[in-house]
Amino acid sequence: MISTVSSSLFTLPSTSTNIKIKSNHPPNSLSFQRAACSETLSFHDSTTTIPVVNEAIKRRCECLDLYKELVPYKVAWEWQKSLVQRRCSLIEKEEDSSDTVIVLQHPSVYTLGTGSLKEHMNFDVNNAPFEVYRTERGGEVTYHGPGQIVIYPILNLRHHKTDLHWYLRCLEEVVIRALSSTFSISASRVKGFTGVWIGNEKIAAIGIRASRWVTYHGLAMNITSDLTPFKHIVPCGIKDKEVTSLKQLLFGTKTDTSEVIDSMLIDMAYESLIREFAEVFQVSLDFKSVTDFNL
Repeated sequence: MISTVSSSLFTLPSTSTNIKIKSNHPPNSLSFQRAACSETLSFHDSTTTIPVVNEAIKRRCECLDLYKELVPYKVAWEWQKSLVQRRCSLIEKEEDSSDTVIVLQHPSVYTLGTGSLKEHMNFDVNNAPFEVYRTERGGEVTYHGPGQIVIYPILNLRHHKTDLHWYLRCLEEVVIRALSSTFSISASRVKGFTGVWIGNEKIAAIGIRASRWVTYHGLAMNITSDLTPFKHIVPCGIKDKEVTSLKQLLFGTKTDTSEVIDSMLIDMAYESLIREFAEVFQVSLDFKSVTDFNL
């Protein structure tokens, strides 16, 4: 059964393996200091650039940091739509002064975008292995589950750039930079497709929606994910490509890791992703709790 939500605005045991991972930034450092507004950030394999602004005038971005939590998909979806509604109301009153980003994991779930086709699901939707939700985001069917970091930016693109293609490239850039700066992994874009790839394998999927230039939905990056559930679908509707995870890239397909190492990979990937998110979108992060948002 495919669920929808009302659219009112809505382990090998512990191992002694030594992991050598490169980091260009001090641990737990989430801020950047820039000297001049005349600088620009260049994108990997792209002609897109972003003007760099002084730290003191960066737009504030409230961060709901739940990256170690398994938040049910329906709950997070309703949060996003509620925040979009609030943001649009503030825009009408000319009181919009910040953006928001939600970082979390989901229990196992399949989600369908506006372009999803039934033939891309290799199961009966009335007897699906996990919950299935049809959403208003762009794109095809994908899987979310434990070990995958999901980032949902609620950004007013009027304060960035009113161009959804630019926004998609920015989300890709966040992942590409995170993999490069912390794990020395060279990722790229593939012409004609949205997402981030290592060779023929996709490590991060992206699907977005915007209401009055306020974004929601976002990106999902496989860190320590069990990739088996992807075999029950045609991920993103692309038949001739595979999916991968950070863990698989570092340890191979037949190597188990301890819970300690898995947890470390999640922590490091989160730190890198949120840092690069702040850099790419030139925002100053303000960490909040669920109660702060009154969700």
